[in-house]
Amino acid sequence: MNSLNDISQQILARLPLFRLKDLIKAVRACKTAAEERAVVQKESAKLRTAIKEENSDARHTTVAKLLYIYMLGYPAHFGQMECLKLAASPKFVDKRLGYLGIMLLIDEKTEVLTLVTNSLKNDLNHHNMYIVGLALCTLGNISSSEMARDLCSEVEKLLGSSNTYIRKKAALAALRIIRRVPELHENFISKSKALLNDRSHGVLVTGVTLITEMCQQHPENVQLFRKAVPLLVRHLKNLVSAGFSPEHDVTGVTDPFLQVKILRLMRILAKNDQEASDAMNDILAQVATNTESTKNVGNSILYETVLTIMEIQSEAGLRVLAVNILGKFLSNRDNNIRYVALETLNKTVGMETQAVQRHRNIILDCLRDGDISIRRRALELSFALINEGNVRVLTRELLAFLEVADSEFKQSMTYKISLAAERFAPNKRWHIDTMLRMLKLAGNFVREEVLAGFIRLVAQSSELHQYTVQKLYASLKRDISQEGLVLASVWVIGEYGDVLTTSGSFEDENVTMEANETSVVGLLESILMGPYVNQLTREYVMTALIKLSSRLNEASVQAKIKDILQRHTTSMEVEIQQRAVEYMNMFSFDDIRPAVLERMPVPETRTIIQTNNNGPDSPALERSSNRPGPSDQDLLLDLMGVGTASGGGSNDVMEASPQVQKATIPQKSQNSDLLADLFGTSGSSEQSTSSPAPAAASGGSALLDLLGDIAGEKSTPAASTPPPYATGLDTLASLGQSLPNSRSPELSGAGLQANNSLPPVSNGHQAYSKNGLTISFVPSRDRNNGSIINIQVHFQNNGSQGTISGLQFQAAVPKSQKLQMAAASNSTVDPNSTEKQLMRIHNPQQTAVKLRLRISYILSSTGQRVDDLAEFGPFPEGAF
Repeated sequence: MNSLNDISQQILARLPLFRLKDLIKAVRACKTAAEERAVVQKESAKLRTAIKEENSDARHTTVAKLLYIYMLGYPAHFGQMECLKLAASPKFVDKRLGYLGIMLLIDEKTEVLTLVTNSLKNDLNHHNMYIVGLALCTLGNISSSEMARDLCSEVEKLLGSSNTYIRKKAALAALRIIRRVPELHENFISKSKALLNDRSHGVLVTGVTLITEMCQQHPENVQLFRKAVPLLVRHLKNLVSAGFSPEHDVTGVTDPFLQVKILRLMRILAKNDQEASDAMNDILAQVATNTESTKNVGNSILYETVLTIMEIQSEAGLRVLAVNILGKFLSNRDNNIRYVALETLNKTVGMETQAVQRHRNIILDCLRDGDISIRRRALELSFALINEGNVRVLTRELLAFLEVADSEFKQSMTYKISLAAERFAPNKRWHIDTMLRMLKLAGNFVREEVLAGFIRLVAQSSELHQYTVQKLYASLKRDISQEGLVLASVWVIGEYGDVLTTSGSFEDENVTMEANETSVVGLLESILMGPYVNQLTREYVMTALIKLSSRLNEASVQAKIKDILQRHTTSMEVEIQQRAVEYMNMFSFDDIRPAVLERMPVPETRTIIQTNNNGPDSPALERSSNRPGPSDQDLLLDLMGVGTASGGGSNDVMEASPQVQKATIPQKSQNSDLLADLFGTSGSSEQSTSSPAPAAASGGSALLDLLGDIAGEKSTPAASTPPPYATGLDTLASLGQSLPNSRSPELSGAGLQANNSLPPVSNGHQAYSKNGLTISFVPSRDRNNGSIINIQVHFQNNGSQGTISGLQFQAAVPKSQKLQMAAASNSTVDPNSTEKQLMRIHNPQQTAVKLRLRISYILSSTGQRVDDLAEFGPFPEGAF
C-alpha cells in the first residue's frame, strides 16, 4: 500500500504545475461537479508538494492558486504558513498577496495569527505608505484582542500621520481595536477629534464612524464630543450646498455616505440636549427640504434625517416635516421604502399623532398591498391611529380588511378591534354592532377573553337586550359556521330567550323574521345536528336549553327540550353525558328549578389588558379593578389558557362564563412545566397534582403544594420551615397582576379606588434605581383596617436614558400576606416626570413586609428592553 502511495506521489510530482490562468480555464472547462473536484484535488496535491519543497520562486503562484481554490469553496488551510512567508517578503507584490491570503485563510481564532503580529508591527513603521496601508487593512480585518493591545500604540501614532491615506486606514484599524478591546478607546479620543477637521472626505467618513462607535460603546464620551456639533453642522451644510463635485458625486448627490454618517453622529450627540438640538434645527430643515427624493441615494439621506429629527429635541414644525417625508415614502413604488416608512411611523406615532393622522388614507391603502410584510406593518399602524374622533371610520375599514385578510392576521385583528371598540366606543349600540360584525366575519378566530368581554357587554346593556338577541338570532339563522358567533348567540339566547320570543316578528336587514318558542329551540337543535358542532358548542347549547326550560312555557317546547337532553344522557363524551343527566334530574324539582336557572347577575366591567410585549398574539389576562377576584383556581387556569373546570353541579354550569371549557386542573407534564415557568420554579413534570409533598422537597414538590392550596386541599405539613418566598404565593401576586380571592374579604376591590385619595407624599423609600428609573415606596396604614398597608409606588425618570416605555412592575409577598395591585397611571414615564401605582398588602399576622420585585421596561435611548429583579424590605420603624 505504501509503495502505491509513493508511486502516485512521484507521478503527481512529475506533472507540470498549472499556471493560475490555466487552472481557471481547467475549472471552467469542467462539465460536472465531479470533474471539478478531480481537477482541484489534483492541483491541491501538487501545491502541497510544492510547499514541502519550499520553492521561494513559485511561492507567489502557489498562494495565488490556493486563494482561487479557497474561493471555490475547497479547503486551503494548508497554505497559511506560505501566506505568512509572503507577508514577510520585502517585495510589495508578495506582501500584498500574502496579506490578502492572511485575511482570507486566517481568522482571529487561528493560532497561527500570533505569528503575524511581528510582521504587522514592522510594516506599520515602514516608510512606504502602501505597505503601511496593507498592514492597517489586515489589522482592521483580523485583529484579535491580544493583537489589538500589542499594536494599539502604533495605530494611535499613525492617526496623527500627515498622509491622508494612512490616517484613513488607521481610523478603520482603530475601530476594530476598540470593538475588540473597548477599554482602549481612551487612547484615540484626542486623535479622533482632530480627524473631524480634516478636509479629506475619506478621513472624515472614517473619523465620524470611529467617534460614533466610541459614543455608542461608552455614553460618557458623548459629552466630550458634543462640542463638535457646530463643526458637524458646518460640514453637512457644505455638502448640501456644494455644487457638482465629480470626485464625490453619486447620482447628483454630493457624498451621501458622509452625509448619512454625520446625521447618525448628530443624532447621538444631540439626544436629551436642547442646546445641541437647537444648533441642528436649521440644517436638518435644509437637508429635508433640498434633498432629491426621486432616487434611493436621496431617500437614504432623508430617512436618516427623519430619524435624527425624531430622536433629538427638535421643533414641532420640524417633526411634522419629518412625518410628511415618511408620508411621501408611502406613495413610493419601491416596497422596501414603503416598509421602512411604515416601520418608522409605527415608532413615531406616539410622538406626532396628529401629523401621522393626515396620512391615514394612504396607510389604509397599504392594507391592500400584495406584500404581506407591508400589510402587517400597516395593520399595526392603523390600530395605533384609532382615537375617539376616527374610531367609526377606521373600525369600518379594519372590518372590511378582516373579511379578506389572511388567516394569520385574523386572531390578532379581532383582539385589537375589540380593544379599540371597548376603549373608544361612542355608544353601546355601536359597540355591540361592531362586535357582531366581527363575530360574523371571523368568529373562528376570536379569543376567549374577547368573547367573554362581548357577553359581559350584552349583559350590562339591559336596554339593548331585545335588539341584541334579535340580531344574534338572525345571524345564527344565516350562518352557524363561525364558532365565536355560535357560542355568543347561544349564551345570549339561553339567557334572554324570553325577550326574543315575546317580541314576535322583527326586521333584520330589511327581512322580516319570526321568532317563536318552537323556532328558537329548533335552531338550537339544528346547531347540535350541524357539521360544525364540537364538545364546547354542545355544552353551551345544552346549558342554553335548560335555561330556556324555565323561560319558555309551551308544553311542546318543554317536551322537545327534554327529548334533546335525554338523547345526550348516553353520549360518549363524559362531560356532555354528565350535564345531560344532571339537567334531566332538575326537571324533578320544578319548584326550585326556576330559581336555580334565573338570570345571572350583571358582571362588573373588566378590562382586557396585555401582560407582555411579545406581539399581538401574546397571552392576555383580564383584570377587574372594582370587584373581588375569582378563585385562585380560575385565575390559574386563565393564565394557562384553559377554561375553568366545569363541575357536576348545575349551579356551576349555570354560572360558567363564556371562557368555561371542558378542561379540569391539568396534570400533564407540559402544564406542570408551564406552572413552573410562571412561578420561577423548576417543577418536576412527572408528579401528579394529587400527590402531596413536603415543603422541603424540590421545586416540583413546592409546585404540587401550590396546586393543592389552590384547589382547597391541604398537603402534608412539612417538618421544616418553608422559605419566605415559597412557590405557594398568592397566585397572581407573583405575576404583579394580583387580585384578592374569596378567602381574603379584607382586601375588597373598592380599596383600590383610593389611589387618588391618598395624601401626596414627596419622599419615600427607594426600592430600585437604574438606567435613570427610580422606584420608591410611600407606605401608610389603612384608616379603616389596621392590618392593611397602602403603598404608593412612584416611578421617577430623571431623563438620562430618554423616555421609558413598556413599564411593567410586578411584585410578590410572603405566604402569610396577600397583595393587591391597581393599574399604573401610565406604562410610559417621560423624562423628568413621575407615574404612580397603588399596592395594598393585607398583613393579619403583622409580620415584616418584604417584597420581591420584577421590573421590565424599554429604554428609548437604545431601544433595549431591561428585565431586572430586586428585593425590598422590611420598612424601617415608624414608616407607617
